[in-house]
Amino acid sequence: MKSMPATFYVNGVRRDLLVDPNALLFEILSDDLGHSGVHRNCDRGDCGICTVLVDGEPVLSCLMLAVEARERQITTIEGLAKGAELHPLQKEFVEKGAVQCGYCTPAMILTAKALLDHNPRPTKEEVKNGLSGTLCRCTGYVKIVEAVLAAAEGGK
Repeated sequence: MKSMPATFYVNGVRRDLLVDPNALLFEILSDDLGHSGVHRNCDRGDCGICTVLVDGEPVLSCLMLAVEARERQITTIEGLAKGAELHPLQKEFVEKGAVQCGYCTPAMILTAKALLDHNPRPTKEEVKNGLSGTLCRCTGYVKIVEAVLAAAEGGK
């Protein structure tokens, strides 16, 4: 198929690309734009590891066609920090030891950001439910949930 021009807004930066109509959002972000925090795992939408935010909502980038994200705001883990200053969720994941192998961490943090944007003071159960679509094989989730709750409380 013939590539088509498309404009994306990734982490606040306009990016004009030629895109294959069948390309997945993951491929554009990772392969074309070099966002190494967008991880590939199952390619079926089962694990949530490829989660990014599109217009503030978590989406599975392994299932979304890139052309569906044209002209929309896309946030990857690389877009959360402001220079050297980590986002509060990133800080709490480090402080609480919620990063072991780190493979699920970008997706967990982005999913948690969307959760906190919609519900700034979630309960422990709401955090668990909100993160349930993103799998982690290392941590057992306890420290991840603690980190999200701490971020919601302003780092306490």
